[in-house]
Amino acid sequence: MSLALSPTHIAQSLTELWSPRVIAELDDSYIKVAKVHGTFGWHAHAHEDEMFLVLSGHFSIALRDGQIELGPGELYVVPKGVEHNPSAAEPSCILLIEKKSTAHAGDSVNAYSRSIAEQLRQL
Repeated sequence: MSLALSPTHIAQSLTELWSPRVIAELDDSYIKVAKVHGTFGWHAHAHEDEMFLVLSGHFSIALRDGQIELGPGELYVVPKGVEHNPSAAEPSCILLIEKKSTAHAGDSVNAYSRSIAEQLRQL
């Protein structure tokens, strides 16, 4: 039998910002948590949607045609191909659900880019 997980506690224990960690698998998707603060950078995922759920704090997603503001318990799905720039004005924790094929920074590489091997590291 598997043990129950607390995504919020796991995310709060992370020391690296914008460095998602895989906490579970669901069919062809990973469930990830991250601690975030500051701005990630503009990018898009050509073939995958990306779901963000705020566990604690506040989280923004800039889109070329507007801004999404999320608080605890709120979620937003960025459709595939849509350029977006996530940010958090204060330290916050998020949960992401992404296909296993999703590159962390999509079509770009920045200082926060993490390989799937890095995201799968033991907690």
